[in-house]
Amino acid sequence: MRALDIDHLSHRYGRTQAVQDFSLSLAEGEIVCLLGPSGCGKTTVLRLVAGLESVQSGQIAMDEQVIAEPGRECPPEDRRVGLVFQDYALFPHLSVAENIAFGLTALKRGERVQRVSEVLAQVGLSAMAEAYPHMLSGGQQQRVALARAMAVRPRLMLLDEPFSNLDTQLRHEVRDSTLHVLKSSGAAALVVTHDPEEAMFLADRIALMEAGRLAQCGTPAELYFQPANPFVASFFGDINHFPATVMDGQVQTPLGSLDAKGLAEGSSAEVYIRPEGLLLLPPGSVTGQPDCRGVVEAARFVGRTSIVHLSIVNGASGPYHMHARRPGRFLPDSETSFTVALDPAMAFVFPTRDAT
Repeated sequence: MRALDIDHLSHRYGRTQAVQDFSLSLAEGEIVCLLGPSGCGKTTVLRLVAGLESVQSGQIAMDEQVIAEPGRECPPEDRRVGLVFQDYALFPHLSVAENIAFGLTALKRGERVQRVSEVLAQVGLSAMAEAYPHMLSGGQQQRVALARAMAVRPRLMLLDEPFSNLDTQLRHEVRDSTLHVLKSSGAAALVVTHDPEEAMFLADRIALMEAGRLAQCGTPAELYFQPANPFVASFFGDINHFPATVMDGQVQTPLGSLDAKGLAEGSSAEVYIRPEGLLLLPPGSVTGQPDCRGVVEAARFVGRTSIVHLSIVNGASGPYHMHARRPGRFLPDSETSFTVALDPAMAFVFPTRDAT
């Protein structure tokens, strides 16, 4: 059974179209990240699912039962949804245990105490039950907010930019623990984020939004290696980009030819090459492509990987400024030459948007 079905959802704020014909389904226990730039409609979708906004067009169902459509809304408190806000929204005058127990009024006192103890253990904060929010670190406050949302045993967890207020190191630690807590809870989860790395870390699938619409939905690997369009290709970090023209079913790039299957002969195209798709080989290496030389302009170590700025020259044209990414510490001196080859799995050809 699917935990959530969003069907052709559209929503306006005045003249602004925030969400346009958006559809998405979540399976039981699945974590899906709503990813996209600021203002693309991610939080609006989350608020509509939570019942904090009324549905104007479309339909939302949980467990295959409709909970929201125009003119008919199930109240938020009856949706079995746990919500973690960006600012956590903890009550400052209540202890950690009291914050978590706040939504458990339907339980008897003994059951309430037991449930609070269970979720505190789940998020690793059993020792902080009597502390108050001002006594906690940002990461601990986030975990209390997560525990409070989970305490009611929701069928669906909704998290809105839950790590954005944390510093980099703490963000990595807290999102790792959050992933394990969500998976162990068995609840489906819809997580809003604008950070591609965070989405790839957390999600079973990513729903990437652009201007209120769903640009592509799939596993992190599918979006990275099989992007549906230039927006998807370029959203996951630095990418080399240049125009081309389709000739004989191919496009010519500074690094050789690429298949342009499905594109009209003579049409304009856009080529996107991920930096890790540039292979830096010793000078004179045979690549099976036209001879292509790259001269190092600069190299920078950026943690886990190195970025090499190259001036690319082949026999017919150039120079082209391109970036190569290599794992670990790779810092060749300026003016060092390489033979540059291309990994076709890291290169994508799309019709020029104006021509589509």
